[in-house]
Amino acid sequence: MTRKEFLEKVGIGAAIALVPACVGGLATGCSKEDNNPIPAPTNVNFTLDVSSGALATNGGFLVTNGIIVARTTTGTFIAVSAACTHQGTTINYNFSGNNFICPHHGAQFNSSGVVTLGPASSNLASYHTLLTGTSLKVYS
Repeated sequence: MTRKEFLEKVGIGAAIALVPACVGGLATGCSKEDNNPIPAPTNVNFTLDVSSGALATNGGFLVTNGIIVARTTTGTFIAVSAACTHQGTTINYNFSGNNFICPHHGAQFNSSGVVTLGPASSNLASYHTLLTGTSLKVYS
């Protein structure tokens, strides 16, 4: 057996062994129902400096303490739990739509955290914000 023949057989054998695992992973990837794998933060009370960084400009956002805080295009601040209620992926803020989108399966939530497009069927927890000067208080 030549080296080339050996490598071809090993490669084909490995592919045959891995295909069931790959297909099985794809088949179960979206089978979980909403089970809120990461609980929404409770007793929230923290302050952020919005004079610099992501929250200094309209459309910016950041994730901290399990919460995504965003500055809308009009300059107001919104805060919701950062984990998608479908499978726990950290969501992103979409400033042009003023909503939140899960990059994993495409679930969408409005600016208050209400589901507008599945596969998620549970809303995100929302939190209060209070701006005093350049300090933004985020609280339950």
